[in-house]
Amino acid sequence: MRVISEPKRVIADLRSDGRGTILLAVAFGWFLSISVRMIYPALLPEISETYDLTLTTAGLLITVLWVAYAFGQLPGGILADWVGERPLLIASSLLAATMLALVVFANSPIVLFLATTLFGGATALYGVSRFTILKKVYPDHLGTATGATMAAGDVGNTVMPPLAGVLAAAVAWQYGFGFAIPLFLLAAVGLWTTLPKRTTEPTSLGETITLEDVTATLSRPYVRRATLLLVLWALVIHAFMGFYPTYLMDEKDLSAAVATGLFGFFFALGILLKPIAGRTYDRIGVRAPLLVIMASAALALVALPFAGELWLFVVLTIFASSLLGFETIVISDLTRRLPDGTQGTSLGALRTVYIALGASSPVIFGAIADRGYFDEAFVGLGGIALVVLVVVFVSSD
Repeated sequence: MRVISEPKRVIADLRSDGRGTILLAVAFGWFLSISVRMIYPALLPEISETYDLTLTTAGLLITVLWVAYAFGQLPGGILADWVGERPLLIASSLLAATMLALVVFANSPIVLFLATTLFGGATALYGVSRFTILKKVYPDHLGTATGATMAAGDVGNTVMPPLAGVLAAAVAWQYGFGFAIPLFLLAAVGLWTTLPKRTTEPTSLGETITLEDVTATLSRPYVRRATLLLVLWALVIHAFMGFYPTYLMDEKDLSAAVATGLFGFFFALGILLKPIAGRTYDRIGVRAPLLVIMASAALALVALPFAGELWLFVVLTIFASSLLGFETIVISDLTRRLPDGTQGTSLGALRTVYIALGASSPVIFGAIADRGYFDEAFVGLGGIALVVLVVVFVSSD
């Protein structure tokens, strides 16, 4: 009975005091913000064919998307501390809809890259604010609320890339992006009607931009360790997500439907894993869950080049999906420890570092694959996962 009652109690806590609609609105916005970015890997073969991109150039497109997202984190954090999360989350959804329209109507590689950059920057405004607003709304269940929100993103990652692939095959790849534009507008309306207005005094822009407290915060040992872990994790997951469907199609001769289906399955598992990871962090801390996560991921990545049967790809996709629980735990721990006054700015600075550095991996991975070392590139990702495992093992909560 305890196993049954525990999830019910957690859900009741998340919905209490009218907070359920806030969580739903934030989760839906994140559902779109992350899942539309995941449409890029699913449609990369079609985009590459349209614009005659090599694997290296295609990897650069993914890198540009994530670098723009990374460098929007610090401005997003500063604005969150200054004007509050509500206007920033709404603005992110509206700008994302506008920039996605530019992606749809791009008529050259230059316009495509520019539109992708602007779209990445627009979604970046959502990145920090969703964490800081959840800390204010759920001070006692931050890990669980964060896990639930990030799981909503994986619902999107499960549904949106395969749906985009179907639209691309039936009509054109542009429709695989275009159908999300009205959904971003709907998200903006939902955020406008549900998010509370700011009730605390804002941090002045001058104090925020000075960054003195932020610098002191970022120099703390637990912050440096967490940043290192996130950088290494980002290197692995950005390359994996960027090229997993293409690898399955080009190297393992799987059909586009099966490859995108496995890609969606990867994220579907995150729907369960992220709330579990968040709840596990709330109950037992950081170290043990991260050891399990990275051991599973390392095994999957090293074994992937040696797999040849569909059932093996399914099993290895399950093991690789453990990567999806990593950020939930580390970010929840960081958000809880960061000081309130400059929390958004500090988190924005950290996210800029690890996402930007991690975003370098798709173009490097693509360049290696272009030279005929697709399998070796995945083994290399497994090696990085093993390094993360060692860092976690020698660390403490």
